[in-house]
Amino acid sequence: LGLALYASSLCAVSGAAFLYHDYCVIGAGPSGLQAAYFLQQAGRDYVVFERSHAPGSFFALYPRHRKLISINKRYTGKSNSEFNLRHDWNSLLSHDRRLLFRRYSRDFFPDADAMVRYLEDFASLLKLQVQYNTAIIHVTLERDRQAWNGHYFLLTDQDRQNYKCSSLLVATGTWVPNVVNFPGSEYVEGYETVSINPEDFAGQTVLILGRGNSAFETAENILGVTNFIHMVSRSRVRLSWATHYVGDLRAINNGLLDTYQLKSLDGLLEGDLEDLAIIKDKKGKLHITLRFYLENRNTSAGIDSVTLPQDELDNFATRAPYDRVIRCLGWKFDFSIYNRSLRMMPGKGNKKKYPQIKPSYESRSTRGLFVLGTASHSVDFRKSAGGFIHGFRYTTRAVHRLLENRHHGVPWPSTVYPITQLTNSIIKRVNEASGLYQMFSILADIILLRENATAFEYLEEYPVGVLAELETQTGRKAPNGLFVVIMEYGRNFSGADKDVFYYNRAVGEAQHAWQSNFLHPIIYYYKRLPTEREMRLRPPDWPLPRPDAIHHIVEDFLTDWTAPNAHILPLRRFLENCLSTDLRNFFAESCFLFAFTRQKLPPFCRQGYVRMQGLVGSEGLRRHAVEAGLLEDYAPTDFSGDRPPDSREGSQDQLLRDHAIPVRPLQHLVNAKDE
Repeated sequence: LGLALYASSLCAVSGAAFLYHDYCVIGAGPSGLQAAYFLQQAGRDYVVFERSHAPGSFFALYPRHRKLISINKRYTGKSNSEFNLRHDWNSLLSHDRRLLFRRYSRDFFPDADAMVRYLEDFASLLKLQVQYNTAIIHVTLERDRQAWNGHYFLLTDQDRQNYKCSSLLVATGTWVPNVVNFPGSEYVEGYETVSINPEDFAGQTVLILGRGNSAFETAENILGVTNFIHMVSRSRVRLSWATHYVGDLRAINNGLLDTYQLKSLDGLLEGDLEDLAIIKDKKGKLHITLRFYLENRNTSAGIDSVTLPQDELDNFATRAPYDRVIRCLGWKFDFSIYNRSLRMMPGKGNKKKYPQIKPSYESRSTRGLFVLGTASHSVDFRKSAGGFIHGFRYTTRAVHRLLENRHHGVPWPSTVYPITQLTNSIIKRVNEASGLYQMFSILADIILLRENATAFEYLEEYPVGVLAELETQTGRKAPNGLFVVIMEYGRNFSGADKDVFYYNRAVGEAQHAWQSNFLHPIIYYYKRLPTEREMRLRPPDWPLPRPDAIHHIVEDFLTDWTAPNAHILPLRRFLENCLSTDLRNFFAESCFLFAFTRQKLPPFCRQGYVRMQGLVGSEGLRRHAVEAGLLEDYAPTDFSGDRPPDSREGSQDQLLRDHAIPVRPLQHLVNAKDE
């Protein structure tokens, strides 16, 4: 019967009319809307399918107790909008300043209802093409050599309407609850349906299965009304401040750790949930036992006929009966709607709740199928922020740029600068770039050197996992070497068992920068683009292969890497050593002297002074130089007429006549200060 129904469905699909779009996006959550924004800005043909009547339906239900753990830092002391996104974990990227999350909530940890309103406004104000009340129930392939990727994606919704797309972007997130089946699991309540009224738990004894934020969030809600709460999970508790992973337990939810360690009845236990069994007695109490005690026994025979662990070990930890058992085990990706032709396979180990994808966020098995948002977290699981809004808003933009180059011939955005701006460009980015800061170890700025290192091309926030494919993926060439600018924590600083508050945990001196523990910029230098083999064989926990040279900018307590001696000078000298050139800036007098005393001028003089470029002289600039001790205080020339001395009107010759500077001795030029 199943085969017959499947065959009939295929026949129906093949005979039905298809609505075509270049891009189909499944899911109008944060990542789906973010992808839609970039597609719309580029003028592409796309549609977003959303099963609910409004965007962000996940946030209409979760978190159950309605407090988000993504921070909403409204004040930073800075007016730089890019910098402020480093501490805004909820806003999506757009050109509309009205669509900043701080305008929707004043709370540091906002209410989930504010996120629902925000996503509704994001979709409506930007007029994104979202088709609501459309649940995609089946996705398959149609081979066609004329298609972008050698095939089309065929989608069917709940009303049997069919759609055809050249590229498929999956932004459904992970929304299927994780369920562990064991004897007696029918007595377990799910996080998705359990009561959120604390009074329903008054005077009860509760066991919670799970050890993540949803488990602790549930415990926090009922902590003050229960007899006691026990929490069981396979792994030990992992605190986000120790692991530096925002998906681990956050401080806002960890009240139960206090009551556990201060011996106020609550407690944590470790054990494999699949080894458990639950037996319900005549009074409705739930008793915890182990599965092997129930082998060859009928669990419905009654509590008296079943051996419990406390019968053999009278101080068994969970010997007290429970009134309720609650499952809080998180969610997983929904693989059910994808036909086997797409080969959407789950990951391995602790990544099995996510589909297998490449570091480019494209499916490992199907070209043209990209996974966005939380479901793409396998790329950086437990490493960075790619499973959360403040991370995947940048990875979604990266995917869009890859698609623009692949399908429309639009190269990755870049800017070309003279080599003298190299130090400044890096310092500017590490001090304000939010994508590098949030997606540390995953996204990096790429600096492509031009021939003879006279200029460079700057590419922002490229996925380092596909560095070997840079020329193909971006449409940019790297024949003369490159720098990679990335942010990282110290190698041995993060971990569930690490003490991150030990004395002397921070490094403050530039010569010890390589020992920095906290998030800090690292610059890798390669004389040529790394190969795919080198990427595969890179050292464990390294985001990149071993470089020809590497430089750590020492960590900074204020995350402000602008100190002239600690940050800028060591960086400049590293760059100079790599390029065998002088990247300093010079006054015109120094360039004039170098022209007579050196065979080769520094780049700044060649690109500025020799080409008659640089700052236009003015009385204000001259006075500043005099006060700084960089120039002697020559008597000012009288100016006639109404034009002020620092006016830029008139010809350059007139300016030179008005601001004549006497000839200075050669010895004074030798002693002139360089900037």
